[in-house]
Amino acid sequence: MKNKIPPKNWQTKKLGDVANYLNGRAFKPTEWEESGKPIIRIQNLNKKTAPYNYTNQIFEDRYKVAKGDLLFAWSASLGAYIWKEQDAWLNQHIFKVEPKDSVNKMFLFYLLEKLVLELYSKAHGSGMVHITKGKFEATEISIPDLATQQAIVSKIEELFSELDKGIEDLKTAQEQLKVYRQSVLKHAFEGKLTNENVKDRVLPEGWIVVNLKEVCEVKRGKSKHRPRNASELYGGNYPFIQTGDIRNANGGYIKKFSQTYSEFGLAQSKLWPKGTLCITIAANIGETAILDFDACFPDSVVGLLSKEEVLSNKYLNYFFISFKQKLEELAPATAQKNINVNILESIKIPIPLIEEQHIIVQEIESRLSVADKMEESIQESLLKSEALRQSILKKAFSGELV
Repeated sequence: MKNKIPPKNWQTKKLGDVANYLNGRAFKPTEWEESGKPIIRIQNLNKKTAPYNYTNQIFEDRYKVAKGDLLFAWSASLGAYIWKEQDAWLNQHIFKVEPKDSVNKMFLFYLLEKLVLELYSKAHGSGMVHITKGKFEATEISIPDLATQQAIVSKIEELFSELDKGIEDLKTAQEQLKVYRQSVLKHAFEGKLTNENVKDRVLPEGWIVVNLKEVCEVKRGKSKHRPRNASELYGGNYPFIQTGDIRNANGGYIKKFSQTYSEFGLAQSKLWPKGTLCITIAANIGETAILDFDACFPDSVVGLLSKEEVLSNKYLNYFFISFKQKLEELAPATAQKNINVNILESIKIPIPLIEEQHIIVQEIESRLSVADKMEESIQESLLKSEALRQSILKKAFSGELV
């Protein structure tokens, strides 16, 4: 659908006509310090929790950023931002946008937000995109007089205020679902999903607590050949699972693979049977998934083969999902956190009879299924909210809001 033509009294201009765009400074790692003014990088705009670099040095005024300044990231990810924090320095790949006298800053902010999708189409690169200053400044826009700009900003902010309240409520509901999922798993392994009168921190009658090694075989995967990327290892009939395959299974079953071992690859590894619970022990610790086929995996993954008559692999999988944070805490405090077989074998796991384990798994899956459907509904509503936001901006800059 084509954009509607703006009213006749709007002027066609270019982005370069309505503001000055000052690129940030290429700060060097040698200039970073642990205190001083923060240096604004793109990740600090995209993610509130991203750490800052700081510096006590003094640079040209053009690189200074004050609260309320308009910024535009033009590389890696495109986007307009109003800086809301303390005074700072601006890193490269971000413009400080200084609107000219005839341009309302917030009008230009919302206009840039609306233009981001169009600017992406002009950007270079498929992964780490960037747009040249020339193409950016040459982008044509329509702009009304200053009074109309201010009226449009007021209307946008009125509509966005209502929209943002709805989005905030949806995100609160998402956080509540996370707490609910954790609560379901916690209660499951306290016996509270299948026993009505369980006192806090006391397991139901018939439950026992054992070390994992008593009810499960715990062994690391094998990949002895060096170098590991040797071509003769691959391309055969034996699925080779890696940590990414486990993570992508989202705690369920591993149903697909992207790499296979040859006979030579299998000879220096081990084929684990379908039903093995895989758990990652390095980098992302404690990611789990169950093999849906026989497969090999490297020594960054541990295979858990439970004794079927006393321990359900699904029950064990959900236990480790509930235990993930504690498992990370058990990892030695080293630069590359990891856990080993000894740590896993000594983990204490509460277990009832196998029949009750199957019931507990059903109860977990029933409750989590409801939570998943609610999550899907929230995600759909968030997408609709974003679409409505874009619709408001489109109408605003077609002259349809005021």
